[in-house]
Amino acid sequence: MQSVEIRRAINAVDVATQATNEILDTITQVLAEKGVVHLALTGGTVGILTLEVLAKAIAERKTDLSKVHFWWGDERFVAGDSADRNALQARNVLLNSIDVPKGNIHEFPSSDNGLELKVAQAQFAAHMDMAFAYNTAAMDLTILGMGPDGHVASLFPGFADRSEYIIAVPDSPKPPAQRLSMSMELINRSEKIIFVVSGIDKAGAIESVHKNPDCDLPAAKVAAKGETLWILDEAAGAAFWSC
Repeated sequence: MQSVEIRRAINAVDVATQATNEILDTITQVLAEKGVVHLALTGGTVGILTLEVLAKAIAERKTDLSKVHFWWGDERFVAGDSADRNALQARNVLLNSIDVPKGNIHEFPSSDNGLELKVAQAQFAAHMDMAFAYNTAAMDLTILGMGPDGHVASLFPGFADRSEYIIAVPDSPKPPAQRLSMSMELINRSEKIIFVVSGIDKAGAIESVHKNPDCDLPAAKVAAKGETLWILDEAAGAAFWSC
């Protein structure tokens, strides 16, 4: 059954802390039910902060991650060692400090491996098919941020969604221009989605997404199969809570 919950946080650290507790509780629950977890991570300031807090909590709880698979909602199609890479940032703050099998980390291709963007898209889609044994791909949990313009992953306002799992974005309005992203269809196949949103620059988009029934922003189109949880700090939710 689909549900939407909006939680209030004090600041970005509180957003990250609340999200961490939800992530670890969800991992524990899904492992007990299915024996394996597919988790999609996000980048961005509060997304990476969440991974920093998560790394500490995993160490404290001694969480077994041997059956957890890590994916990303989107990635900048740049060199593998670029600081712009969500995967590199995630490795630096989380993945390098936890015990997880190398084969459980599913990075998008980088631009320095000799592939064109469309070829990289097709190659990664084939990899995802194999990872899910050619069954329908779906995340158990997806972590999402949201831009001030209401974009999620690399799906920006005005995007035309397609039925592919993975889409190539050749002309992102936010640099770098070339990106790879999960489609909205794939995002919405997630059993659970957690939004981590912080900052007054997000307040207008948050108000529109949650108060305007005709909102056409990408974030307004996100709906998990099960639970969609928004964790907003005071600044991001300022306009929404003042209504």
